[in-house]
Amino acid sequence: MATVYRTTMKPTKLELLTDWLPRQSWYAGGAAVPDLSRAGGFRLDDPEGAVGIEFMVAVDAAGPEPVAYLVPLSYRGAPLEGAPDEALIGTSEHGVLGTRWVYDGVHDPVLMGQLHALLRGEATPQQQSVSDTPDPTVTVHGTTLGTGTGPDAGAEAAAGAEVHVHRVLAVAETSEESAACVIAGWTWPNGMAARGVFATVTPG
Repeated sequence: MATVYRTTMKPTKLELLTDWLPRQSWYAGGAAVPDLSRAGGFRLDDPEGAVGIEFMVAVDAAGPEPVAYLVPLSYRGAPLEGAPDEALIGTSEHGVLGTRWVYDGVHDPVLMGQLHALLRGEATPQQQSVSDTPDPTVTVHGTTLGTGTGPDAGAEAAAGAEVHVHRVLAVAETSEESAACVIAGWTWPNGMAARGVFATVTPG
C-alpha cells in the first residue's frame, strides 16, 4: 500500500514544477513565473514497492484565471534507464529516502502500467496524503480497459488501447469521447471543489 512519509523534500515538488512547467508545450500560462499550489490528486501502488507514483494537481494562480495542471509524478531511488532527457523533472533530497529522481510519469513504464491497471479495475487509487488508505472519490467511468468477449479479448484490447493523460484539467463528470476514463477531484484557490477527467482510453 502507498506509504506517505511525514518529512521534507529539498527542493520541494512545487519548486521543481515551477521551473519545469513553463517549458512544456501544453503550459497555458504566459511569461509570469507560475504561482503554484498543491490542489489535489491521488496515488497508486507499485507492486514491487520500488517506485512512488503520484498524480498531482497543481493550480497556477499567476494569470487572470487559475489553471489546474495534472502532473503524474514517479519517484525513483536511481535514474530511470533509457528515459529521454525531457522525462526528468529534477532531483530532490528526501528526508527519509535520500536522493529521489522525480520523473514526468508519462515516460515511466511503472506509472503507466499502474494507470492501465486502474483502468482495468485491477488497481486501487490511494489517498494522496494518507498512508494505506484507498481514495473512493477517484472513479473509473465507461468500459473498463481490457474487457471484451472471448478468451483473448482482454489482452488484445489492452494492447491496442491508448491511454491519454489530460494535462490541463477542465471540470467534467465524464468523457463522451473515450471508452473509459478516470475521474478525480481538486480544489480551486477560492475553496471550490471541482472534478474532471484525468485520463482517457482510446481503443486501438
